[in-house]
Amino acid sequence: MAHPDDLIERIASRLLPRPDGVGADGVHVPDWLPDTPFDRPPVEAAVLIGLVQRPDAISILYTERSPELRSHSGQIAFPGGKLDPTDADAAAAAVREANEEVGLDPAEARVIGFLPRYYTGTNYLITPVVALVTPSGPFVPNPSEVRSVFEVPLDYLMRSENYGTYRISRNGKEHTTWQIPHGGLMIWGITANLTRRFHDMALVGEVA
Repeated sequence: MAHPDDLIERIASRLLPRPDGVGADGVHVPDWLPDTPFDRPPVEAAVLIGLVQRPDAISILYTERSPELRSHSGQIAFPGGKLDPTDADAAAAAVREANEEVGLDPAEARVIGFLPRYYTGTNYLITPVVALVTPSGPFVPNPSEVRSVFEVPLDYLMRSENYGTYRISRNGKEHTTWQIPHGGLMIWGITANLTRRFHDMALVGEVA
C-alpha cells in the first residue's frame, strides 16, 4: 500500500467536499420502494465512515449493534444516528454519535469529505461522513447500543472480490444488496451498500 498520508490525500480528493443535494424536504429515490409512499419528509441522519490510522495500516471502523435494540438489532453498522437540533451539521452529528457509541474523542476525528446522501426505504436520509481517525486509546462500546467494535483493513476493502451480492425479498419484491464477509461476521444491507459506494468513489485504482 502507498504511504498512508498520500493515500488519505487521494481519498479525500475523490470525496464530496460537502453534503450533496437538498434537505429532507426535497425529492429522493429510496434504496427500495415501500408499498405505501411516505406522507412525511425523511428523517435526517448521519453515519461516520471512520478511517482509523494505525501504526502499520489504515482500517475502517464498524460496530455490531446490541441485540437488545428494537431496530436493526445485532446488525453491523457504522456509528451514527439521527441529527439532533443541537448538531451544527451532519458531520457534527456523526462525530457525536461515534463518541456516544464507541467513545471516540471528537478531537481525534478530522472530517475529510462526504459520500452522496443515501435514502432508505424506511424513510431515513443518511449523510455518510468520512473522517480520518487517530485514536489515542481503545474504542469502548456503549453496551446500551453496541455489542462490539471492530475494524476492517482498508486493503481488504480495496479488493472487489471481497464484495458479494445477495437477493432479499420485501413484500413479494426482490432487491439486491451488497454483502462483505469478514472475521466471521457479515456486513450487509445499508452498511455494505455504503461501504461499496466508498470503494467505488474513493478506492478504485488503489493497490492493496
